[in-house]
Order: sequence, then C-alpha cells, then structure tokens
Amino acid sequence: MYWSNVFGLVAAFCTTTSFLPQAIKTIRSKDTSSISLFMYILFTFGTLMWLAYGLVSHNFPVVIANAVTSILSTIILCFKIMHPAKVVK
Repeated sequence: MYWSNVFGLVAAFCTTTSFLPQAIKTIRSKDTSSISLFMYILFTFGTLMWLAYGLVSHNFPVVIANAVTSILSTIILCFKIMHPAKVVK
C-alpha cells in the first residue's frame, strides 16, 4: 500500500468520524433548527461530487470517506426537510 493511501485513509477516517456526532444528535433529537437548509443541500451535493470523483479516479480513500459522509449528510438533510424548525412567537 502506498503512503498516500495511508494518509488518505487516516484523513477519511478523521473527517467522517468527526461528522458522526452531528448525525447521531440530529437523528435522536430530530432538531434541525440550527442547521442551514441551503448549506446542507450544498454540502450533500459536494460530497456526492467527491464520491463521483473518487469513483472515476479510482481513489479508494476518497470513495470510502465520501460514501459514508454522503449517507450521513443525506439523512440529516432528510430530517431537515421532514422536520422543519418550529417558529416560536
């Protein structure tokens, strides 16, 4: 295995794992009031594009990191759309 793949896998592990607490909190609480819908649409699209890039360039660390992150960000995006923040008057 090349060192570049080792660095890529470590980076993928760190960035994807750092995303887990937000996903778990959102799934448990269904509270998305502090999350920007536009940001999550853009973020999810970006991770899908990185996933596509990883697939066409055969870059294993990019594929793994963005496959997992795309799934988690899609879940959060769905929660944001299905559970809109309640307006407090």
